Amino acid sequence: MTQRKSYGVYRESGIKWLGRIPENWSIYRVKSTIEFSQNGVWGEDPDGGSDDIECARVADFDRVSFTVSDNLATYRKVPEAQRRSREVKDGDLLFEKSGGGEKTLVGAIVQYKGSKAIICSNFVSVIKVKSGVNSRWLCYANAFLYSIGVNSRSIKQATGIQNIDSEQYFSERIPVPSKLEQDRIAIWLDRETARIDTLIAKKTRFIELLKEKRQAVITKAVTKGLDDSVEMKDSRIPWMGAIPAHWRAVPSNWLFLEIKDRSQPDDQHLSASQKHGVIPLSEFERLEGRRVTHAEKNLDQRKHVEVGDFVISMRSFQGGIEIVKARGCVRSSYVALRAGASVDSRFFSYLFKSSAYIQGLQSTATFIRDGQDLSYANFRQVKLPLLCMDEQVRIASYLNRVVSRIDVLVSKTERSIELLKEHRSALITAAVTGKIDVREAA
Repeated sequence: MTQRKSYGVYRESGIKWLGRIPENWSIYRVKSTIEFSQNGVWGEDPDGGSDDIECARVADFDRVSFTVSDNLATYRKVPEAQRRSREVKDGDLLFEKSGGGEKTLVGAIVQYKGSKAIICSNFVSVIKVKSGVNSRWLCYANAFLYSIGVNSRSIKQATGIQNIDSEQYFSERIPVPSKLEQDRIAIWLDRETARIDTLIAKKTRFIELLKEKRQAVITKAVTKGLDDSVEMKDSRIPWMGAIPAHWRAVPSNWLFLEIKDRSQPDDQHLSASQKHGVIPLSEFERLEGRRVTHAEKNLDQRKHVEVGDFVISMRSFQGGIEIVKARGCVRSSYVALRAGASVDSRFFSYLFKSSAYIQGLQSTATFIRDGQDLSYANFRQVKLPLLCMDEQVRIASYLNRVVSRIDVLVSKTERSIELLKEHRSALITAAVTGKIDVREAA
């Protein structure tokens, strides 16, 4: 960023969070750049008549490119008289007035890119910019305000949904260059952010391929073993397929028993998640960067588990069974499993998370309602491979090495994506605040 050209002369903006701006730039309130803002309308259910029209919702906002396309899934019935002042046309801005969440505050602004007129929902307002203002530049300027949290000053909380006071937000001040500079800044940012977005997309796809490889490696190792030359036989188990001839397919309760030990006084509360396994609740909050609800009632009904046990949770039919990584207690509705003497927990921690086993588990759960836990009876319906302990250990050790390398590469790629996103945000900030001069580069 420091290598890019800057403006020749700067002056103080008088705004603490903005600092200095180019000498020839002005400071205006946001409302000075817009002609008017009109709340959207939800209308009625479409009936196939002439009053049906596509409707942009907050869910349609592309928060990366700051756009909404005209390929919308929602149609609403809105009479012509209600449309006139609310029609959204190519280049208009859309302002999220209600919605948001814990990590995405309300107040995002995007630009409509489409060849036909649409409307926006009642959670959104359409902004028409003044003549002499580049709407794409203004979209980027508002993206900058959003990135530094200026919109938070105008947020009003109501019944769990965030609402933003438009008048208060539009009173915020922004640095405004000439129309020619606005045009060039918008062109340059469109080009540079598109390059970054292309790179992010490629890295995201690379991560997907790595995760597919990870799953393939695990599934092959836990169902076929490590020796490709070994004689195979039909397991007669659909999810397992052909297995090494010296393996057996046995009932799961030969290897694991359900345990119902009550929680002990010194037990720490554990959290079961597909992402982290069964870990202390405090560690889960640290890793996720958020607090979760702590159980306060019926604590004596919780189940005690030890390191190396397994837990079947309500999401196990989607993502497998979780291994316990710390001594403590879990909620009473979970099924706790303890391995027998012929089981290496590391091997089965991989098997229980393999796509093949999850498919087998799902075959027992066609009746499961969303949010309902799987039972021990479901677990017992899925036979498991039985192989000697030494081979289990070898496979687990192999997977530890291979999966670790893949996970490191995934983490590095994810970090590079985060850095690209930070760079993207920094470019927008620098361009719309005049920290860099992109007029010639555009």
